[in-house]
Amino acid sequence: MSYAIVGFGKIGQALAHACARKNIEVAVASRRPPEALAAQTRAIGPTVVAKSLRDALEADTIFLAVPFGEHREVAKALPNWEGKTVIDATNAFPVPEELGSLPSSAYVAKAFTGAKLVKGFNHLIAATLAADPIVEGGHRVVFLSADDEDAIAPVAALAKQLGFAPVKLGKLNEGGALVHARGRTWGQLIFQDLFKMEQ
Repeated sequence: MSYAIVGFGKIGQALAHACARKNIEVAVASRRPPEALAAQTRAIGPTVVAKSLRDALEADTIFLAVPFGEHREVAKALPNWEGKTVIDATNAFPVPEELGSLPSSAYVAKAFTGAKLVKGFNHLIAATLAADPIVEGGHRVVFLSADDEDAIAPVAALAKQLGFAPVKLGKLNEGGALVHARGRTWGQLIFQDLFKMEQ
């Protein structure tokens, strides 16, 4: 399984730190050319490599860590997203009217034709997401939701590999609604820093 992070702001960098901590190879790409990211990625760790967007999108699993409004630009970079898993770590706030009654991730999924989309890693602030998720025998929780149940399993496995405790919330418009903003109100689980003790 190969991984990439698209977007190298605070959340993208936090995800890169999480991967580097576990020696997981990950490509990172942003609007800036790879050379402009090279010093930052080297400082995070040797398994984090700056690439062009096109090269980064060769990965099987892609963390989407761009501002919500930029997801369509990323989606246009490939004609078809078949065989790819997109982990939507974006937050739409306040929620744009164009979404109507759709959760933001369901709206994002429409742009990534053919991809399996999983909402995840979006409810923690960047500094918390970047920190070691294992504290005093507990693992920091990440919430995962998707309309395709099968899509969640490999993302849950990655979350565990990174040291997090994945908690499945079900479909995007059901349990997943707890990690989506509605209008000008954050979902009830957003910013909740929870831990699961080892069984």
